[in-house]
Amino acid sequence: MSLTVRLKNIGILKQAEFSLGDLTIICGENNTGKTYASYTLYGFLKSWDQFFRFPISKAQIKQALSEQVRIKLTGAVDSMLSEACKKYTGQLHRIFAAPEDVFQNSEFQLVPDNFDIQGKKFSSIISSMDNPVFTFAKDKGSKEVVLTSRVSINEEIEVDTESVKSAIDYLIIKEIFSWIFPRTIILTSERTGVSIFRKELDYARSHLLDELILNDKKTGIHQYSSKAYQRYPLSITDNIDFSRRLDDFTNNRSLIAREHPDVLEDLADIVGGKYVVTQLDQLYFIPKGTRRKLTMVESSGAVRSLLDLSFYIKHIAEKGDLLIVDEPELSLHPKNQRRIARLFARLVKLGIKVFLTTHSDYIIKELNTLIMLNGDKPHLKRVAEEYGYQESELINAERVKVYVAENALMPLEDGQKRRKRGYTLTQADIDPEFGIEVDSFDKTINAMNKIQRNIVWGAKQDK
Repeated sequence: MSLTVRLKNIGILKQAEFSLGDLTIICGENNTGKTYASYTLYGFLKSWDQFFRFPISKAQIKQALSEQVRIKLTGAVDSMLSEACKKYTGQLHRIFAAPEDVFQNSEFQLVPDNFDIQGKKFSSIISSMDNPVFTFAKDKGSKEVVLTSRVSINEEIEVDTESVKSAIDYLIIKEIFSWIFPRTIILTSERTGVSIFRKELDYARSHLLDELILNDKKTGIHQYSSKAYQRYPLSITDNIDFSRRLDDFTNNRSLIAREHPDVLEDLADIVGGKYVVTQLDQLYFIPKGTRRKLTMVESSGAVRSLLDLSFYIKHIAEKGDLLIVDEPELSLHPKNQRRIARLFARLVKLGIKVFLTTHSDYIIKELNTLIMLNGDKPHLKRVAEEYGYQESELINAERVKVYVAENALMPLEDGQKRRKRGYTLTQADIDPEFGIEVDSFDKTINAMNKIQRNIVWGAKQDK
């Protein structure tokens, strides 16, 4: 299942469209809209269940007391998704912690590709102390759901239609849409700072809870507990919460830890040591070959940059996840930027979707190599062995989507005669034999080479 995302007037992006591959990459210069695209996608995938409602009326719920109520799904699924996207668009200012009028002309659409609801089958029971028992079901091959009451037809009974409708909303979300939208984890570019201040963030939250108790207000605890982070976009607040809860994850073993421990060994080698969380929730890094415990303040930027990724891979990662990483190259030497690209390719082949925003030419070129080595020409196997590439790292070009965030000509809209320029996402060509075609990096490198050639040979040219 692939998802296509369409954006309009979101941040600097005037109009953009991208599809999620198994590995999706958005690259480009600073301030071209990469973060807007990733944060908007993340916000929807984290909160989508808040915006879906099933099209059944209170009258139909009461009607189900005496007869089966059938509701066709043809068109209803698309309508539910469209309405959910509109509701989400209205909340973008909360997702980005921005004034409401910033996104008043924005549009967000998400369309599942090849979505076949007809093949789904489910049956659920809706019951409570104050309501009759209802059955909510769909047969495989059917295009409709059936709501049926289990009470006698002649029995007059009061029904809390609002609670039944809420239960149906929950069930339809669970049965129809939950398998479309992956569990999503984001690692923002702020993660290096968050890793340093995680204990201070814990203190800030505890202080707010004390404030709640002392003031004895009727305000909800959640409102107070999130007060410290309400100035930050949802992606950053969730990254903060992830870092605060590292000790909660340590007893979990991910798919990678259970079945592919060699991936953990490669990751530990990239990091250059291991992370340790004590029983008192103290976080340390132990460099390879030593017993010295370093705090995050004492550790390198690379260690802080890879902290959340390491905990995700070791303790959380499961097949079907979507991992979003903003600037995976943060603080990494070019050698490790190449190695992290190979690590992401391995995650993809293990069933974890990866979404990257990057400025790194090293990451793009290394992915190029992995795509190009995946061919069937006789010499490719020899080259892979010579340079230490494993079969588990090589990736098919069809699984990769690359977009360049840039100021370019946008598609014609209804009523337009000429195409306008604006910030958008341009899909890059990917050839199985030659890899990813992204000229934005090449232009910069070529310009630097030209300058250096002139420095070296300029004196002779002047003669």
